[in-house]
Amino acid sequence: MNKEQELLRKKSPVQIKNKKAAFDYFFVDTYTAGIVLTGTEIKSIRLGKASLVDAFCYIHNGEIWVKGMNVSPYFYGSYNNHEAKRDRKLLLNKHEIHRLTEDTKAVGFTIVPTLVFLDAKGRAKIDIALCRGKKEYDKRETLKEKQDRREMDRAMKHF
Repeated sequence: MNKEQELLRKKSPVQIKNKKAAFDYFFVDTYTAGIVLTGTEIKSIRLGKASLVDAFCYIHNGEIWVKGMNVSPYFYGSYNNHEAKRDRKLLLNKHEIHRLTEDTKAVGFTIVPTLVFLDAKGRAKIDIALCRGKKEYDKRETLKEKQDRREMDRAMKHF
């Protein structure tokens, strides 16, 4: 990912993060994918009414899908409103999907969505990561590092 893309991602008005993923998994590799959405779904995402808690990705028939992503129904939607927790197709290149398929065959690896954001053209994108699960002692170490960083920041503010 180049610096320009990273800058656009940080400037995005909508950033829906999966904070629990960084705590539960080691990120091995990351990809940015498009999401196939209906009209009321993109409107809800633009309002920030989505959640990645307990969401995961799976590969079926050479396509990658995200399951468990909650996009709240659009308030002004009528009978056309969408189902909140339906499976949504992700858009990746064939060689990226093939690489992910091969990598997830190994024991302990999974694909987890980490961030939903809007690109410069207003389209919803999702960052997914190939992850390896953390053990309990790894999680404790992560908490300790986070606490140490927080204490260092506090100490720096006092100077």
